[in-house]
This record gives sequence, structure tokens and C-alpha cells, in this order.
Amino acid sequence: MSEQLLGSCGPGRLYVRTLGCQMNEYDSLQVLRQFAALGYTPVEDIARADVIFLNTCSVRGKAEQKVHSFLGSLRRLKQANPNLKIIAGGCVAQQSGKKLLDRFDHLDMVVGTSAVNRIGKLFQNLLDSGTRGAFVHEEASFAGFDFELKTAHGSITAPLTIMRGCDNHCAYCIVPSVRGPEKSRRPGEILEEIGLLERSGVKEVLLLGQNVNSYGRGLEETISFADLLRRIVSETGLSRIRFTTSHPKDLTEALMLCFAELGPLCKFLHLPVQAGSDRVLARMNRGYTAEAYLEKVARLRRTCPEIALSSDVIVGFPGETEQDFRKTMELIEEVRFDNLFSFCYSDRPNTRASGFADKVDPETASARLFELQGRQAEITLGKNLAEVGSIREVLVEGPSKASNGQMSGRTSQNKIVNFEAPVSSTGKILEVRIDFAYSHSLGGEAISAGGEKGR
Repeated sequence: MSEQLLGSCGPGRLYVRTLGCQMNEYDSLQVLRQFAALGYTPVEDIARADVIFLNTCSVRGKAEQKVHSFLGSLRRLKQANPNLKIIAGGCVAQQSGKKLLDRFDHLDMVVGTSAVNRIGKLFQNLLDSGTRGAFVHEEASFAGFDFELKTAHGSITAPLTIMRGCDNHCAYCIVPSVRGPEKSRRPGEILEEIGLLERSGVKEVLLLGQNVNSYGRGLEETISFADLLRRIVSETGLSRIRFTTSHPKDLTEALMLCFAELGPLCKFLHLPVQAGSDRVLARMNRGYTAEAYLEKVARLRRTCPEIALSSDVIVGFPGETEQDFRKTMELIEEVRFDNLFSFCYSDRPNTRASGFADKVDPETASARLFELQGRQAEITLGKNLAEVGSIREVLVEGPSKASNGQMSGRTSQNKIVNFEAPVSSTGKILEVRIDFAYSHSLGGEAISAGGEKGR
């Protein structure tokens, strides 16, 4: 999960806050480009904004609560500035629709996930009519996005959505009801946008989709996700390519080979397992067993020994027994993920699991989560300590967030490294000797002047 501020350009003042997944970050970029055409510039001070756009996430209960809390806090700003326009977008907007307008009378517009590509026109209509509205019942489409980058992207890395929606219908997941069925973008359109991003200074793209490795289904052109990766490598000059999120059942041999054969493709995969118990996995409707997951991990590591893995785990799914949880812990021990995102189960609207009667006691679920996260922290630190003494290629993204005068970047395995280097090294790939390991990052010394990897 993430939270990010973004902006655009013009005489009006726009404040955008993005809550939730990286898909939302990409949608926020589309919002900013459309508002740029209307004459809006970014502000980091929300009190100075003429328009506030909140891009929301509803994948977990706490995320939705955070949205409601933030929207409630905006009432005082509206009272101080009646001309302020407040817009809610994203998954909570899609899920709640007009209910958000009823609950928050200071909210001007609700824009669902399928209408974000028309945000500029919808906002202009709001200004012309002065009428509040909710726009959530629209067919999901990529048509209408403004892909022209009128200004530099301003970042070395950029998100790029290549497909939306999900057809898997996991029992706990709200995505199909708020993002709709899977729909892939045409490869030519993806390559065109990558070209625009490259010309604005982007060196690395993060390909996004709710189930990114099922890309290509439903397109007139026969193309798989592995095929798309090979086209991107052969037809662009990107230094690096990453992608998320993958479903284990769609991790094909062809995709595994891409990690070994495509230089710009980072040696990192986020592969959500969710649970280690076959009984729980079946009830989740995940479509694989723990053994099948472990077999794919083993094949992937044989194909690309350098690969780093992260995953998602839900603790306390309805009906999860102590024995089920122990199987999850056993899987964690066997795989030894580099990183793990773990959460207690929470009911989401319109999901099958929300109707399951055998909910796990919250205290029990929290205790299990505490144990799992504690063990994973030890594994992650051990993985990082194993990096000490190695030499890694690091794409320099910019100054370290620690504000210690160092630069920061990521290895191909998605590990953050901080080290001394000139600001002019931003965008270059440097060889860095890893000298220190911490819980969430590495420290080292640049040992090469660096250059640009790619074509």
C-alpha cells in the first residue's frame, strides 16, 4: 500500500492524494494530465488548493476507513472556501457511488474507476452546471486517455497500466466488483506510451495490472504477457522493466524464461500466495495448492537463480484453524521470501467470504499476524545481510529519503540501496558494493562511474 502526492501545471491549483495501490498512482497521473489541459498546477499545501482529488482504495477495511476519515476532514476546508471543489475517485468511489455524496454533503463529485479517463470533461461539466454527481456506471475502457506528456515526467521510474480488472473472483477480493472484468490495452498503445515516457527521462517502467500476467486475453492480436515483455525489450531503450501483480496460476514457463533471458527485466517477482493451507486456498478460490505454488517457485529459481520474491498473506481467513496457520508458517520457512505483505482478513462488500459464518476471533488473528510478521522480519534481515560484500547494479533514482546527503536506488532484486554519489548520477546504473544491511534497506559504496543500461 502507498500514499503519494502528485501535481500538474496551469493557473488553477490542484491537490491530488493517492491512497492504495500502484494502479491508483497511474490513474492519478491520468487525472493530472487532464487537469493540466484545464489549467491546473500542483500544490503540496492542501489549504491552497482550488480542487482536491482523492484517489481511493477499498481492498481492505482499514483503507476504506482511512478514506472516510480524510473526506470528513475536508469539511472545514470547504467551509473556509465554498468555491473549493472536492472529488473522490478510485475503488471506494466505484463501490459507494452516490452514497458518498449523501454521506459527505461537501463532496462535489464521485468518479468511479471506469470513468477516470473522462475526469477532465466531467469536471468541466461540474463547473458549468454546478450540479453534484456520481459517475460509476460506465463501461471500463482505455479509450480517451490523454497519453501526451506535455511536461517532463519528473521521475526516473514510472507506473504504466497495461490491463485492468480481474476474472478470478477470489472469495475475499473486492476487485472484480470495483474494477470489472479483465481488459487489456493494445500492445502498440503500450509501446507508444513507453516511448513518451522515455523521451521525458524515464528509465524504468512498472507494468501494472490486477492480474498482470494474464495480459492479452480478449485482444484481437494474439499476444501473451511474455510476448509483450519481449516486444518492450526489443522495441524500446528502457534500462529496466518491473511488473506487478501476478497470479501464481498464470506464472508460465514462457514468463519464467523471460527473467533469465531479458536483461532489462528485473530479477524480482511479487507472487501472492495468501495462505499455505490447501483447505484455506480452496475456500479462497485461489486455483492452486500449496504444493503447486512451491513447485513453481522451485522452477523459477532453477531458471533464474538471482530472482528475489515477495508475496502477500492473509491471516485469519474465515475458518482458518491453528493447523492451517502452521501450514502457512511452514510455507514461509520453505520459500523464505525477500519481503512479505501480510494482513488480517477483513470483510469486504459483495464478496463471498463476507458471508462465511466461521470468522476467526480478531485477537487470535492479530496474534497469528504478529508471529508471522516477526518471523518474516528475521528472514528479510537475513536476506539483506547475505547481500553484504556483493556488488550490485543500482539504478539511481535520486536523493535518499533519509536526507543524509546520499543517493538512493534499487537493485534488480528491488532492494533499496543508499550510498554516496553525485546528484548527476540520477538515472544511471552504478555498480555498488554492499557494505551494510538493515531491516528495510542496504548501504554501500559506488565503485563505478556508471552509465545507462539499455539501448
